[in-house]
Amino acid sequence: PTVVHPYYSDKGASTAFYDVVPATDRFLAGDLETYARLLPPASRVLELGAGTGRVAFALAAQGHQVTGLDIAPAMLAQAEAKRTAFTHEISSRVSFVRGDMTSFALGETFDAVFCTYFALAHLPVGAAWTRTFGAVARHLAPEGIAAFHLPVATRMTATPPAADLPVIFQPTADGRSLAVYVVEQSLREKIGRMDMVLRYVVSGPQGTRESLERLTLYSGEPDPFALAAGLVPANPAIDIGGSGFIHTYRRA
Repeated sequence: PTVVHPYYSDKGASTAFYDVVPATDRFLAGDLETYARLLPPASRVLELGAGTGRVAFALAAQGHQVTGLDIAPAMLAQAEAKRTAFTHEISSRVSFVRGDMTSFALGETFDAVFCTYFALAHLPVGAAWTRTFGAVARHLAPEGIAAFHLPVATRMTATPPAADLPVIFQPTADGRSLAVYVVEQSLREKIGRMDMVLRYVVSGPQGTRESLERLTLYSGEPDPFALAAGLVPANPAIDIGGSGFIHTYRRA
């Protein structure tokens, strides 16, 4: 039988080629600019689901001090490897730590806590969201701002692409090419659960490698979880890329 791997597994193509996806993902249009606009100069920022540092290094380049938290060692290893691409001044403003966004305890507070690129949506709506919002509130300084980028499942699944047409086709940094196909797509609207099986095809002089990987995302209304954690809405939700919103909160 064909093996379908979890998304972002240590040896999966979705992890190895993570940076190719955000660079081409129209669902992310405007997210970096939005986070930057939320910050006063020289803010201390905690990013949850920091991945390979796409947001963290971008904010550090604007003068912010950023701590990036992620649960996946392979993603953090890529983030650390990126330091050489930046000046010492920028890279010294960024630190990474392995942790679970539902239970982290860093012993410090931040001017902003950002949960970027659907990171919270990888967790089922319910107890995991309650714990995450609680941890965010405990790490937020007075007058600090929290932001959560969450999908709207019905938008993301409105038009399934044909299985034989790649949704991504890009050259990779090592001279190969990456094609990504949507093999399966389903939505359980009652619980806001979207499932996709993606086929990654990596081609190059040494041959072709394929990997099937299952991506599951959850959508839900974040306000009740924020209010329960002592956070109040700061701004109207900000539409990002037509597939989701960045929801912002402040400590009550």
